[in-house]
Amino acid sequence: MEDIQITENKENISIRRKIFIGLLVFVGFITTIKLAIIYYNANFLENAPSSFCSINEFIDCDSVAKTVDSQFLGIPLALWGMFLYLFMALMMFANKLKNIKLLKFFEVFKNPYSYISSLGVISFLISIILLCVSLFQIKKLCILCAFTYVLNLLIGLFSIDYKNKGIIGVFKDSFVDFACALKEKKYLISFVLVVISAGAFLTYTSISCILAPHVKSIKSIRKFVDLNDKKKENPYAIEGNVLGDVNGEVKLHVYSDFRCPICCVYNIIIHKVISELDNVLVVHHNYPLDMECNKYLQRPFHQASCILSRYAEAAAMQGNYWGVASDFYIHQPMTDYDVWMIALKHGLDMDKLKHDVMTASSMQKVLKDIDEGAKLGMQGTPAIRINDAPLKVGVMPDYELKEMLIKAGAKEK
Repeated sequence: MEDIQITENKENISIRRKIFIGLLVFVGFITTIKLAIIYYNANFLENAPSSFCSINEFIDCDSVAKTVDSQFLGIPLALWGMFLYLFMALMMFANKLKNIKLLKFFEVFKNPYSYISSLGVISFLISIILLCVSLFQIKKLCILCAFTYVLNLLIGLFSIDYKNKGIIGVFKDSFVDFACALKEKKYLISFVLVVISAGAFLTYTSISCILAPHVKSIKSIRKFVDLNDKKKENPYAIEGNVLGDVNGEVKLHVYSDFRCPICCVYNIIIHKVISELDNVLVVHHNYPLDMECNKYLQRPFHQASCILSRYAEAAAMQGNYWGVASDFYIHQPMTDYDVWMIALKHGLDMDKLKHDVMTASSMQKVLKDIDEGAKLGMQGTPAIRINDAPLKVGVMPDYELKEMLIKAGAKEK
């Protein structure tokens, strides 16, 4: 009688509904393939063109793909989605697949459409959480992701046998099927092996971030953010005007703004990397995003960054640019008095500092740096240039910067 009942329940899923569910699953699978391509382009290709669904500041699939939330356990959500739709497609043909010798294990899925419906409902609930993260945390929307959320709901709703089971029934059937399968020793052992293998693989992807390089990068940069924001220190800071090897053949040109929040973090990263390398000299260039001295700006960004640049150049006249500059980044002095306290900490002559900051030479050095940055096409700070290579705008993790410098000729200490 039980087998008859199961057969009857299966027959309640009409051919028309099966075709519609199959179409939804197919569209979902194709959509996740496109999402995977967008994810790959955004995170693995440096100069990839924008995707068609990056429309404006809010609807921006590329930006969403670059966030930590675009993956789970080191696996892109697009790949999780592909696996979901592939499993659903296999469930639709479970009754035929079980007749193939190597796929006989599909016999454990006695109510395949219950699995499809259960997964559809569960994935939709997860989708709601992801939508909230997108709207309220990332504050950007991936329209293709939102499209799959709707597909998941439709798949869940259309695969439910409302007359005989209902929503609770499909979850109950799925649980009972799964429990019955585990009663057989061969399937229990297989399941344990699958869980162990999956656990090992997910542990590897989570730790290595091999499929989520942006997560590795963000985690690495966060360590330096904590040093800057919480500990208020640069443990790699040096005194003097020379950062690196004074005779270094590799020149790391740094374009920065003392009021730029991420420049403060990048300064620590650069100091750390240089502390581990030889044959590299850091050449600092001021690029204050302050209309007081930067004629290339259309609107103000970082007010009072011009005067800090001039103070740093005045400190250089006394032989301690980097000691003072690092404290400017870390402590963000807001008044002349705050600057003077930092200068006193580094043993500068205050009368000379106050004089030099007002001289034409300190201003000319800042203006020269700004003109040079503008000629190079500066769009924002921070930016770096290794020797005569093109500018790279934005912060990069220490391991990436170190690798670039080594390729350019730097030597590990």
